[in-house]
Amino acid sequence: MATDTLKNRTTGGGGAAGVRRLLLDNGALTALIVLVIAMSALSGDFLTTDNLLNVGVQAAVTAILAFGVTFVIVAAGIDLSVGSVAALSATVLAWSATQHGVPVFLAVVLAVATGVAAGLVNGFLIAYGKLPPFIATLAMLSVARGLSLVISEGSPIAFPDSVSHLGDTLGGWLPVPVLVMIVMGLIAAFVLGRTYIGRSMYAIGGNEEAARLSGLRVSKQKLAIYALSGLFAAVAGIVLAARLSSAQPQAANGYELDAIAAVVIGGASLAGGTGKASGTLIGALILAVLRNGLNLLNVSAFWQQVVIGVVIALAVLLDTVRRKAGATPLAAGTGGNRGRQAGTYALAAVVTVALVAATSLLHTGSSSANPKIGLSLSTLNNPFFVQIRSGAQAEAKKQGVDLTVTDAQNDASQQANQLQNFTSSGLGAIIVNPVDSDAASNSVKAADKADIPVVAVDRGVNNARTATLVASDNIVGGELAAKTVAEKLGGHGKIVILQGQAGTSAARERAQGFANGLKAYPGIQVVAQQPADFDRTKGLDVMSNLLQAHPDVQGVIAANDEMALGAIKALGSKAGTSVPVVGFDGTPDGLAAVKKGTMYASVAQQPSQLGKIAVDNALKAIQGKSVESAVKVPVKVITKDNVAGFTG
Repeated sequence: MATDTLKNRTTGGGGAAGVRRLLLDNGALTALIVLVIAMSALSGDFLTTDNLLNVGVQAAVTAILAFGVTFVIVAAGIDLSVGSVAALSATVLAWSATQHGVPVFLAVVLAVATGVAAGLVNGFLIAYGKLPPFIATLAMLSVARGLSLVISEGSPIAFPDSVSHLGDTLGGWLPVPVLVMIVMGLIAAFVLGRTYIGRSMYAIGGNEEAARLSGLRVSKQKLAIYALSGLFAAVAGIVLAARLSSAQPQAANGYELDAIAAVVIGGASLAGGTGKASGTLIGALILAVLRNGLNLLNVSAFWQQVVIGVVIALAVLLDTVRRKAGATPLAAGTGGNRGRQAGTYALAAVVTVALVAATSLLHTGSSSANPKIGLSLSTLNNPFFVQIRSGAQAEAKKQGVDLTVTDAQNDASQQANQLQNFTSSGLGAIIVNPVDSDAASNSVKAADKADIPVVAVDRGVNNARTATLVASDNIVGGELAAKTVAEKLGGHGKIVILQGQAGTSAARERAQGFANGLKAYPGIQVVAQQPADFDRTKGLDVMSNLLQAHPDVQGVIAANDEMALGAIKALGSKAGTSVPVVGFDGTPDGLAAVKKGTMYASVAQQPSQLGKIAVDNALKAIQGKSVESAVKVPVKVITKDNVAGFTG
């Protein structure tokens, strides 16, 4: 078997050689210990009970996904679909239980069956259709995500209360997601080390042809392997949705890469034949500790991606060095190694506790006297939110506030993690620009329970108490955009609408505003509505496609300036002459296009003012001063006539 082919060529076990051998055989564990010690030394907020539990919660979904992916990678395969399958399974559960009255137990069974079915399709395409695993699972990634959007109609679906308890805590302190992670990890370890299918995975990964010649039914085993991956993805999706109290059609987007990274960091080889559940758990914890610690240290989200990429590359390099040095591979079920591994883990725990206790002395009496505020933005890959950050940072500097800014990258789960980190850090106040108004509710409730005031900016938080909401009215802004383009066309004409990212509250509210505003103009015909995800490139592509079907379009409404600028590029010389384009947000590039005349108008929200006012109100809440329940920053239609005097 492949797990027995790599032998330790080092004969000496003592001294420097023994230490080197220990480090090579336990590279991931060594890295985790170093990270924990480093984060404890750099941040006084890291080594607290609440924060360590946060790390466990934040690792849970990735770890559960990664356990399933471990089966596939051990068998020399790959599964890129697990994130989308997780979202689809959670959506099926919420849709069947809340909208169609299916008993919750049956809805859970249906969700798990959905994950297994998706895995079986993957396995069938690979084993019998002879498609490369990369292609088959890439196709399923798209299909599962599309079905999730179709079933949910692009909107989050409330999760059943009985299942939402999976996102709660036991006894008020032990997170249920951590317990689920442990249970799924034990199941994965049992499957890999104690079952026929587990041994088959290692045999197929080590040498598929040899396994076949030995009488192993490789095709049937692959069906089972990918079905297991789908099952674990379904469980991960249910846990994630429970944390967010809603099934998000865009949930777990990109999580397949984190899952694969956790498996590789944990010591498995993409060539197959090696890997085990404990290594995967360590890999998931490394990613969680990195993100948690970098958030606490206020490291830019962009640099966080760089750091995680470097860690993945180093993990693969370590695997290469380990193999060249003849280190014992990470395999499950090798009885002679289990006692030694248990001893290694125990020793690692003792060393970690001792070193962490020593580093904790570095933070005695080192707290800042300035008020501390955390700002979690839905994304910084959009000029509008960059301006909110700029306004907030300018006001924080003026008021002597320590402001920590994080970027959720339009991922509701990642934002929940960031808000948890803020809460456990004991900040004076939190400002949140929700990715989704429903998904942020549990995290905001936790902050409120910890007596940390929360200020919502640009978008409100549903079903949770906030100190105030600083926002423009997206629905009113949408109505103004519709009125502007309709009046420019004289009340008659064909228009297209570029919608925002499906599933986000901003996209829904602006679309509702467009629809409300156009009711007053029955002569305006909407010939097409398509999402372009608030992205300029997608706006260009979608508009180019729509022009093929509707070359006679006479107007465009876009749910933000970035998509409007993409549409302008697609329209070419028509933009600003025969086809007026109306954007939303009043970003610098959008205003420049208005000034140039290629964009007819932008509904400006004055984002810098939103950030400034949010910090000002958060500081008032820290000081115990009264704040209004809502502060409305008026929207304004900016055209070529008034753009010169608008500053944002």
